[in-house]
Amino acid sequence: MSTAALLAAVAILGGVALVFATFIALADRKLKVWEDPRIDAVSGMLPAANCAACGYAGCRAFAEALVGARTQPAACTVMNDDAIQDVADYLGVAAGEAVKRVARLLCAGGVDVAMQQAEYRGYPTCAAAAAVASGGKGCTWGCLGLGDCADACDFDAIVMNAVGLPVVIPEKCTACGDCVTACPKDLFTIMPLDHHLLVQCKSLLAGEEVEALCRVACNACGRCVQDAAPGLIHMEDGLAVIDYSKIELADPKATSRCPTAAIVWLEGIQFPLERSLAGSARA
Repeated sequence: MSTAALLAAVAILGGVALVFATFIALADRKLKVWEDPRIDAVSGMLPAANCAACGYAGCRAFAEALVGARTQPAACTVMNDDAIQDVADYLGVAAGEAVKRVARLLCAGGVDVAMQQAEYRGYPTCAAAAAVASGGKGCTWGCLGLGDCADACDFDAIVMNAVGLPVVIPEKCTACGDCVTACPKDLFTIMPLDHHLLVQCKSLLAGEEVEALCRVACNACGRCVQDAAPGLIHMEDGLAVIDYSKIELADPKATSRCPTAAIVWLEGIQFPLERSLAGSARA
């Protein structure tokens, strides 16, 4: 190929590239979607946890909602009060108020009170144990105590105590729901911290049959139903069920005659970190 032909080819390619670049620049200017620069600023102020506890897919989506006035800074359960106020001040909005939500375990059957019918020897996770005869625990609905929930928690809000129960630290819990997903027994629920009444059992057995498996199981005696405000608690498949739409009617009286402490009135932490094998059913 001659030098003239080579130069002509380069010129043609350069001209084509210039035309396409011009079209791209014009299209970018015409089709570009404007984005509020405050979104980047607010996103940078957020904790980058992307836990979705605020109800949005991640911190970036939450920042977009904040700038769009669709939510309030207090909806972030990871930031402390000072950080929430910083975001509110930047946007010139009220910080808002959010009811603190925490993870609660629907089982109190640690190894001190729950019967083991077999010894599980295998990969030390709840998921693996659940796949092998439900993990060897007498109560097939009960917590297996191998700590999948604690491993899944990115905020170190769950600690396993001496009797194999996961203890949720309310101050650290962000209600992200990772423990809910991790538990193969579906024992975790996310609920407001000020919902003090809780049934710590999911067994569908009743009477002596369930008490033989776990000393803190709900035995379907129905005393809590009688002692609670009308309609607050009812029995369903041998288990006390709380109607949380009526939770404002709740008081500790509903727990006073429970013979197994399956239903409890909580103020903050659910299980004591120091609960040991010597603990009682009401520990």
